[in-house]
Amino acid sequence: MLDLDATDDPLHGHQEGRFFHGYYNCYCYLPLYIFCGRHLLSAKLRRSNIDASAGSVAEIDRIIGQIRQSWPNVRIILRADSGFARDELMDWCETNKVDYVFGLARNPRLERQIAPAMEEASLLSQASAQATRVFRDFLWSTKDSWTRRRRVVGKAEWTLLGANPRFIVTSLKSERWAAQTLYEDLYCARGDMENRIKECQLDLYADRTSAHTMHANQLRLWFASLAYVLICALRRLGLAHTRLAEATCGTIRLKLLKIGAQVRVSVRRIKIAMASACPYADEFALAHARIRAAAR
Repeated sequence: MLDLDATDDPLHGHQEGRFFHGYYNCYCYLPLYIFCGRHLLSAKLRRSNIDASAGSVAEIDRIIGQIRQSWPNVRIILRADSGFARDELMDWCETNKVDYVFGLARNPRLERQIAPAMEEASLLSQASAQATRVFRDFLWSTKDSWTRRRRVVGKAEWTLLGANPRFIVTSLKSERWAAQTLYEDLYCARGDMENRIKECQLDLYADRTSAHTMHANQLRLWFASLAYVLICALRRLGLAHTRLAEATCGTIRLKLLKIGAQVRVSVRRIKIAMASACPYADEFALAHARIRAAAR
């Protein structure tokens, strides 16, 4: 399962490639992130005067090519929000036997398609005094931007505040993925990727792109990405079955790495003396031992 997302990287100077983004209401870059679960596969810095999906086909082609060199028969599903529901990317997936499930921006034509379901949801919500969802599955195409009809799932939701329709487009077959399960269990789980981006940007300062050129700022983004990869490896290899096994990168950084200690360097060894009251001394020692063992 590969998750794609674009996010804002606000700029406060006059860096190369600086543009104003109307959605984020600031001058920013628009980096592209690709994750597989917690594993960061790509962090590409981009100008913000582009479509959210710009460059995603090239990145996906490179990453999936590398994956299939090791696992030629693995099944791959791309997951992303409506910014990536573009014919170029979906056509590439269909040509290369990669499945996808993307959000789809609502419009009057789509809303008319699920109008009866929305009426049903409204009546059920009024009867139960609770939010109600009704799902519809249908084939649909845009008027001119898509080259073929594709499976669309519509969520006709009526909340206590009124109508809340949502749509996704997918290559997954209805025989294996019913509409409600596809939306609630598969598509909605992509929200966890936003937590991974927060770890990169907030915990490890991936948004410190204050150099003048884009090349230098891409290097800064890669440094933060490398820090994320290293801390994820520390969590996976050194902290399994400890209090920090599911901790965020920020928590690991503060509890395990950013601590006071006395470092003494001699000819033969480096000694690190931690305070006897350090609350995570056991985790530190265990992680050190496990990493040494893994490195042999």
